[in-house]
Amino acid sequence: MSDNKPYVPTDYAGRLAKTFIRSPLTPLLGIFLLILGYLSLQIMPREENPQMVVSGSTVIVALPGANAKEVEKIIVQPLERKLKEVKGIEHIYSMAMDNVAVVNAAFFIGEEKEDSNLKVYDKVLQNMDILPKGAMQPIIKPLDIDVDIPIVSVAFYANKKDMPASELYDKVKAIQHHINGLDNVAVTDVKGGHKHQFNIKVDLFKLSGYNLSMGQILKAVQALSYSVPTIKNETKDNEIVMLGIKNAIDKAEDIGNIIVSSYMGSPIYLKQVAEVTKSYDIQNFKSAQISLRNKDGKFTPLQEQVTLTVSKLQGTNAVLISDAVKEELEKYKEEINKVGISYVITRNDGHRADEAVNELVYHLVLSIVIIAILLVFVLGWRESLIVTFTVPAILAVTLFVAYITGQTVNRITLFAFLLSLGLLVDAAIIVIENIHRHFHSKEAQTMNTDELMIMATDEVGPPTNIATLAIILTMVPMAFVGQMMGQFMKPIPANVPVALVASLFIAYIFTPYLATRLLKKPHHKEEEH
Repeated sequence: MSDNKPYVPTDYAGRLAKTFIRSPLTPLLGIFLLILGYLSLQIMPREENPQMVVSGSTVIVALPGANAKEVEKIIVQPLERKLKEVKGIEHIYSMAMDNVAVVNAAFFIGEEKEDSNLKVYDKVLQNMDILPKGAMQPIIKPLDIDVDIPIVSVAFYANKKDMPASELYDKVKAIQHHINGLDNVAVTDVKGGHKHQFNIKVDLFKLSGYNLSMGQILKAVQALSYSVPTIKNETKDNEIVMLGIKNAIDKAEDIGNIIVSSYMGSPIYLKQVAEVTKSYDIQNFKSAQISLRNKDGKFTPLQEQVTLTVSKLQGTNAVLISDAVKEELEKYKEEINKVGISYVITRNDGHRADEAVNELVYHLVLSIVIIAILLVFVLGWRESLIVTFTVPAILAVTLFVAYITGQTVNRITLFAFLLSLGLLVDAAIIVIENIHRHFHSKEAQTMNTDELMIMATDEVGPPTNIATLAIILTMVPMAFVGQMMGQFMKPIPANVPVALVASLFIAYIFTPYLATRLLKKPHHKEEEH
């Protein structure tokens, strides 16, 4: 083809090459894409695993005085029949116990949480008439996997053996209040430990001697704890006067001075038939223990601990939240050390997520370097440099699309990039190989370099497009996989097609542009006649 007749591309591959081969915006576009990808990688929320949509609800109905068989017959079975009418429920699990019924409805994985919870709520309230007389208002608790699974767990333990059991719990509760106020923290919970409590140990012999019952004592104590007499009145000047009693018990003596009954005209105080102490909830037999490894590598004896768990909101960055929790704990480290309390972080999903992402990014870069070295021996160092540039540009576009579509960076997302890495360079290699072939042909000596680039790119456009489309279609069935596996592998069909489409545009735009500036035509010796 002569220089007088410019080559007219027939495919959009050649048209893109012609548009950007001499455009001053092409290098700016390349730099912009790389910066965009880097920023997307930094600001995208990081998680160890992709978040799954798991829906479910628990319905709790209390019927005081009913035994387990009665609860099963008049509450559990009718509720099960009604909940089976709800579309999307996969399994229903029920428990009938004395005085209470618990019905769990598990939806198919992938069902929207808000819609699923609303369906259960509506179905229960619409069928309140099936509950027996005396049944209390149903309690409906939705399952939230984002909240129920913590990302950070902190174990607090006392360095002093004589520390009261409730003091450790109080210190952790105070820290929990501050951590719960951090950004993107959903729920915090304290497990283990013992709460403050007044314990009343009744002497049954004295109780019998005064002809009293446990019911009388219970009624008297409840009257002090829950009934708060408040008097409201108005003065002559229309000012409101309020007299009240603080709804709290500060001393054990206050409980001991409760009048339980009277005997022979004299009041009977609680302290006469029982011992009242301010201690901890002795009826709580649940506890957690911890053993630490010392400097010698040996484990210390087991000791009581209180665990603080932190859960995050869906789609937020586990790394940033875990770091914020660590910073907040450092503020109270000196304060709690003074009273003999230490802590250790036993679970940190944010740190694990950051390590997993960084490791996969490292292997991603290593794979790019291996591809570049391989191409040096096959095509040459200039051609290898051109192809190597296209890979980070393609990944940058893919990361940005993933960010604006609300995805997170996790092991499966980066696995999708690694899976498609070998496919990403196909388009660029095909284009640069055809350019390389034309450059080394004798006809290239008489052709304009730009025309040669456009023609070489345009030639391979249709077959490259078809090949890429065929690969994308192989990923489509994966998008329709259901249940847990479909949720877990969702980033692959969501990101691989985007990366492959981006590879076409990057190859058609930047490969001719860089080849024009890096490659040189070889000099062919004229054949002897």
